[in-house]
Amino acid sequence: MRYIFVFFLSLSWFGGYSQNRSNQVNILLRTGDLLFCSADSGKLSKAIDQSTQTGMETHFDHVGIVEVKQDTIWVLHAAPKKGVCIEQIGQFLSSGKSPGQAIAYRLKMNYQKAICAAIQKAHGFLGQSYNFTYRLNDPGHYCSEYIYEIFAADSVFTLNPMTFKDPKTGQFLPGWIDHYRKLELAVPEGEPGCNPNGLAASDKLEIIGVVKLKN
Repeated sequence: MRYIFVFFLSLSWFGGYSQNRSNQVNILLRTGDLLFCSADSGKLSKAIDQSTQTGMETHFDHVGIVEVKQDTIWVLHAAPKKGVCIEQIGQFLSSGKSPGQAIAYRLKMNYQKAICAAIQKAHGFLGQSYNFTYRLNDPGHYCSEYIYEIFAADSVFTLNPMTFKDPKTGQFLPGWIDHYRKLELAVPEGEPGCNPNGLAASDKLEIIGVVKLKN
């Protein structure tokens, strides 16, 4: 038992774990953990979730990556109103996406080596705009594109043909029709892309648990 306890401490000090002395959240998070948020009540959020469902039946429309610095937990992510940004976890969890909680996933051991470079790259994108077209070659980043890009050098995640249709009817979802009408663009059906539900379904990730703000 003593050996196990010492090993745990070594991970917490050298592996990027937060000691959570601020008691912000209920579980121990590590740099590189991905936080997925459930879809909110907005029309576009529902469209993202409905058109990107996987066999895992997750309901995510947003994702960010954790960076632990000393006693503070930060989240880097791309948000419509903020662009690519970094904020403390309390602010991230309280920003309207299933308020107060997220689901944490962690890269499996074989892919942990990609985290350091990914975090450095994530900082390099800070300040860029949000990519409202969801087309990869357009300026800025949307949330899952941001995560895909920072890990791209290590081929952690993959791109797939995007769909904006209701899987039950095969028709474009109203939320997407309205979105692209306002942008005066054709719906980019079939173009390469990614989404939070697809990232969460990766076999390179393992679920850690529900992250909640403590009272």
